[in-house]
Amino acid sequence: MTSQKLEIKVAMQIQKPMNEVFEAIVDPEKMTNYFISESTGRMEEGKNLIWKFPEFDFECPVRVGKIEKDKYISYYWENSGKELLVEITLSESLNNSTLVSISEKDMENNEAGLKWLSGNSFGWSNFLACLKAYLEYGINLRKGSFDFMNK
Repeated sequence: MTSQKLEIKVAMQIQKPMNEVFEAIVDPEKMTNYFISESTGRMEEGKNLIWKFPEFDFECPVRVGKIEKDKYISYYWENSGKELLVEITLSESLNNSTLVSISEKDMENNEAGLKWLSGNSFGWSNFLACLKAYLEYGINLRKGSFDFMNK
């Protein structure tokens, strides 16, 4: 088996200016419309937060790394006892749109790593689709989407 590290990379264009997209990601009041159910605070450099998700019954500790207003957000969270880095980069795109690029790294190329790669690749793609639906159309795509998981 190869020892290559696994990393997730996803991207999507959102038809809103960078400052609106940035605020939707760092402001917990906005995040509850497409991602989390609650947060202990706004994402700010060096802060430790707890996120709760509507479909999962656990608290997710988040350690905010670097923040560059309207351009870059990084934070760390845990998976299988390993702290993983999430980086969200915003760049200007056509017609005052924003390209949102997300990476999460890294896990070993083994069974646990492949499970993480599959689950979180889906998760980040879902995050981007939900963010787009919320910002462009005011729709919360997550509402009711994962109720089947609570059975």
